[in-house]
Amino acid sequence: MAPMPMFPLGSVLFPYMPLQLRVFEERYLIMLKELLSSDSAEFGVVLIERGQEVGGGEQRFDTGTIAQVVELAADEGVVQLAAQGEHRIQVLDWLPEEPFPRAEVRPLPDLVWDSELHSQLDRTEGVVRRALALASEFDQTQWWADIELADEPLQRCWQLAGIAPLGPLDQLALLRSTSTEQLLVTLARLSREATEAWAAPWGSNEDS
Repeated sequence: MAPMPMFPLGSVLFPYMPLQLRVFEERYLIMLKELLSSDSAEFGVVLIERGQEVGGGEQRFDTGTIAQVVELAADEGVVQLAAQGEHRIQVLDWLPEEPFPRAEVRPLPDLVWDSELHSQLDRTEGVVRRALALASEFDQTQWWADIELADEPLQRCWQLAGIAPLGPLDQLALLRSTSTEQLLVTLARLSREATEAWAAPWGSNEDS
């Protein structure tokens, strides 16, 4: 693959999930301008390991997702960007960052759907939606528990991972799944743990 423009973020992008960004840093405005003049308006998204989204110099994890630009709108020096997660990638080498971050990447194998996983998908979806319902009571999620998802099973699996009320490191673990079964089993476990954490009583009257 040719060097990929990269956008490190403080969150994980999953395949088949939407991405909304407000772009104002000069380096990323330059990146978007070049993308729009190319044959493919795609860039890579990776999770920041340490540092901040703004200003550069952050450390990054090496597993990410290609984002396909869907829509752009400019307003007073800020670009509203809508994109869609596509395939997973692994960063092989970071390149010089002038004028914007770029990396040599390779595609990661697509997960494969197995019809025997339908019952596991249903169970996992139930766990995720229960976790969402509880998290929404604390205003800790952007997704509703009854959100509609894709009918295609593999897309639905990734979308469930994307809406689950989990932290970025748990999300990264899901993104690194090597099989659909692993994705579903791990997602169910992490969502169950999140549910238990939200349901735990606030504080304790017992002395430690």
